[in-house]
Amino acid sequence: MKRHVTPEAHLASVGIQLPEPLPAFGQYVPAVLHGDQLWVGGHFGTHPDGSVIVGRCGEDVTVAEARDAARSAAINLLATARATLGSLGRVMRVTRVFGVVNATPEFAEHTAVVDAASDVFVEAFGDAGRHTRLAVGVSSLPANLVLEIEAHLIVVPETKISSP
Repeated sequence: MKRHVTPEAHLASVGIQLPEPLPAFGQYVPAVLHGDQLWVGGHFGTHPDGSVIVGRCGEDVTVAEARDAARSAAINLLATARATLGSLGRVMRVTRVFGVVNATPEFAEHTAVVDAASDVFVEAFGDAGRHTRLAVGVSSLPANLVLEIEAHLIVVPETKISSP
């Protein structure tokens, strides 16, 4: 009998521990669950001390540093998903990832940067973590964030428990 390994266990096996979810910074919620769909809004990367990763690709941020920010943003996004769902085990499929990179007009490595976020979803969910994606560059982001990552997930709907 094959034992089911949770997405959290997959992440732990590659050295990823999910942090506490990031708070909302305005009149919005970090995630919306409706039926079997979870929309997780824009998440950014943080350093191990919790400080926000800032800067602009092609100016003061290297591709490697931006990839670290994308990886962290995806981890932060999964922390929000877990907090919303109770467990990442409810995720059936990552369907779409949207990455927005703060970059100079000459910067052309957007996909390489956002690939680091995509890798996290595959590390957590295997083939179910493979998704459609859009990676774009913009001239600025709030608070000079390096990037933001958002995702759409299909989840097992929460079952209602009825009393006998």
